[in-house]
Amino acid sequence: MKGPLAALKVLDFSTLLPGPFASLLLADMGAEVLRIESPTRVDLVRVLPPFDGDSSTSHAYLNRNKRSLALDLKHPEALAVVHKLVAEYDIVLEQFRPGVMDKLGLGYEALKAINPRLIYVSITGYGQTGPYKDRAGHDLNYLALSGLASYTGRRDTGPLPLGVQLADVAGGSLHGVIGLLAAVIARQSTGQGQHVDISMTDCAFSLHAMAGAGYLGAGVEPAMENQALNGGSFYDYYRTRDGRWLSVGSLEPQFMQQFCAVIGRPELAGRGLSPKPEEQKALKREIEIEIEKHDLAEWQQRFAAVDACVEPVLNLSEAVEHPQLQARGLVTAVPRAGKPAQAQLACPIKFSAGLEAPRHTGVAVGAHSAEVLREIGYSEAQIAELKAAKLLG
Repeated sequence: MKGPLAALKVLDFSTLLPGPFASLLLADMGAEVLRIESPTRVDLVRVLPPFDGDSSTSHAYLNRNKRSLALDLKHPEALAVVHKLVAEYDIVLEQFRPGVMDKLGLGYEALKAINPRLIYVSITGYGQTGPYKDRAGHDLNYLALSGLASYTGRRDTGPLPLGVQLADVAGGSLHGVIGLLAAVIARQSTGQGQHVDISMTDCAFSLHAMAGAGYLGAGVEPAMENQALNGGSFYDYYRTRDGRWLSVGSLEPQFMQQFCAVIGRPELAGRGLSPKPEEQKALKREIEIEIEKHDLAEWQQRFAAVDACVEPVLNLSEAVEHPQLQARGLVTAVPRAGKPAQAQLACPIKFSAGLEAPRHTGVAVGAHSAEVLREIGYSEAQIAELKAAKLLG
């Protein structure tokens, strides 16, 4: 039960969130992932609170099932080490700004000359080309420039700073994995690798989906609360008497009828289909009045046996305990050396053949340095020399 990606060997030069989340998915699905980490410049996720003992919970999660090789890429001997690794690890994942890996002698063309089967995935904010390619940015900036933030929020308060890193994860991480695996499939027939250029802004832009199709095809500009699915209709969140929230997604007539019956206003059912903004606003106000009459627990009880696309807004601790998420096994226990196992988010992808249980949480910088060097032919004396030269930190 090694996982469907057990044949893949990945050198991961990335830090922070996008690249590490991508390689986490690969490792969970069986790929052998070796992190190449600086022995002097710490990955900031390692010092990101909260901590479980002396370990960052984010680092422990994002880097589970991965080995770590500490390597000073500016050291002359580092090139030789990476070149030997690339002969076996024929996938590279990196997240530096464009040109940085080239300056280090580790760009795609240089490594491709050693291994033509190399698949080289670069995840950046704006991609390898264009006037913004060298510009710094964060998730919030990518969502802003892609246009997504312009219609995600409320008219009176503006765009929402999302609680999840949408461009980083849905953009960089997931699209990075898709591009990598597509290149692997292509290599099976051609024998050749390729460079996969992932821009988090590009990928965020592609998430416009229906709104983008509407604008490009029909000239309909999306804005806050002017669409059926962004607050422009009754499809929304409603505050309960105790200050909690209820999600109402009863778009189809059969669901709307059941919803309105449960809240005691069956006459409202026919108004859900109205395309007129002023009528939707009036309908929302009617629903708000009814939902505010009871606490969330009572609404949960009333809707428990009703299939109307109505669910409570749970906080994370409640979601962890929800029977549906528990039944799907979305929390797993990950072993730690000398300590009790740590609870972590599980791999969400289910395979009928199953997946190997998590092996370990994220490890210390260079925890596997000597082990990896032995595997590629270095003697104990050579390893000692590299340590003395501070190549390994």
